[in-house]
Amino acid sequence: MKNLFFPARPSPHLPVAASPRPRGSFVSTRRALSRRQFLRGAGIVLSLPLLDSMRPVFAASADRAGSPTGPGAKPRRMLAICNNLGLLPDQFFPKETGRGYALSPYLRRLEAHRDDFTVFSGVSHPDVDGGHPADNCFLTAAPHPGSGGFRNTISLDQYMAERIGHLTRFPSLTLGVNVQQGQRSLSWTGSGVLIPCEEKGAAVFQRLFLQGTPAEVEAQLRKLDRGQSILDAVAGQAKDLSRNVTARDRDRLDQYFTSVRDLEQRLQMSRDWERKPKPVVAVPVPLDPASPKEYMDKVKLMYDMARLAFETDSTRSISLLLDSVNSPAIEFGDTKLSDGYHNMSHHGKSEAKLNQLKAVDEWHMKLLADLFRDLKAVREDGESLFDRTMVLYGSNLGNANTHVTTNLPTLFAGGGFRHGQHLAFNPEYNYPLPNLFVSMLQRLGLETDKFATSTGTMRGLEMV
Repeated sequence: MKNLFFPARPSPHLPVAASPRPRGSFVSTRRALSRRQFLRGAGIVLSLPLLDSMRPVFAASADRAGSPTGPGAKPRRMLAICNNLGLLPDQFFPKETGRGYALSPYLRRLEAHRDDFTVFSGVSHPDVDGGHPADNCFLTAAPHPGSGGFRNTISLDQYMAERIGHLTRFPSLTLGVNVQQGQRSLSWTGSGVLIPCEEKGAAVFQRLFLQGTPAEVEAQLRKLDRGQSILDAVAGQAKDLSRNVTARDRDRLDQYFTSVRDLEQRLQMSRDWERKPKPVVAVPVPLDPASPKEYMDKVKLMYDMARLAFETDSTRSISLLLDSVNSPAIEFGDTKLSDGYHNMSHHGKSEAKLNQLKAVDEWHMKLLADLFRDLKAVREDGESLFDRTMVLYGSNLGNANTHVTTNLPTLFAGGGFRHGQHLAFNPEYNYPLPNLFVSMLQRLGLETDKFATSTGTMRGLEMV
């Protein structure tokens, strides 16, 4: 079992208390303690936090922040969607700002919901460059994804899942359409590890709603018990370790084992969920489109799965990557692209290609409008599911033709905010998009004022 707990390196999303080297301090010549020394007897490979006793130098430590919403709180949710080839900018961005703006050609497809979404211009992730690799940073905002030695950071959905994921059967869902597996995802752990996307709607449906046989349930419970037994072994041997470290390290070990206890609680919750019947829905198991050319049908299916997951409160955090870069010449309605979606995005101002791309983008807006309609049709304690679901739709590219990662097309809907406006920021010196993430976290009830490269909350966006 590898890297089960917190990474050794501090998370860039959390405040780090710098520890300047004390005056007159010295570099110890004592032998460094092996990080796995106390685990050898148990035959366990498990990451520990980097302690002073493990290296003879001074180091900074990170504090984990944020408190999850309680079980009795109003359920709030997030669906984050990234189309990694974006949208034609001149067709998406309105020319007027504020409230009462004239809808752009693409936004006319959403006219029935114009008071329920906010469109942003002049926003981006600071220092997230590199063209196509930037899609991996859509929810992390980790800088310079195209550079050598790049390591990603925790994504917004996983940050949420760590804090409110215990309230539902599934802490989060990571979905995708035509995803280049192992290379792309919107979801990343705190240690920068990619979480693979699930691309089969039928598999998502099965996880959400089909109960395993008694034998399968018991097998899953045994797996959870094995995880619990590893934690028990670690805790026992850690008592010996704590006697041989510095006072500073004992404090850090206490923080570490607090996280272990938190994981134990999550394991127990997972164990409890295994014995609870899954929700029943009055829809059949979906049939997955057979070809990646049926891209739009796949998008619609994943929107339906997200709505069902929220409707049954099976999860409250979903990411969905629409990997247009990895899609062929797609077909939908009466339209069939004459070339692969990626090649088509490099239109070179060809009128024929631009017309095909407009048809693609408008279909995306149609599906988004259908999603909004379907979320509004579901009632939960006197409110619509849409009112309790934050829907973020955008891209890592401001213009796929030139691969720029600034002035990102961004639309934000529902979720308990005062919408119906175009918030326009400087197109040359962009406003940080991570500020929106902070506003979203606060809407969930999480006490945080920082995420990635944010500088505060999203200016001009108010909660209701």
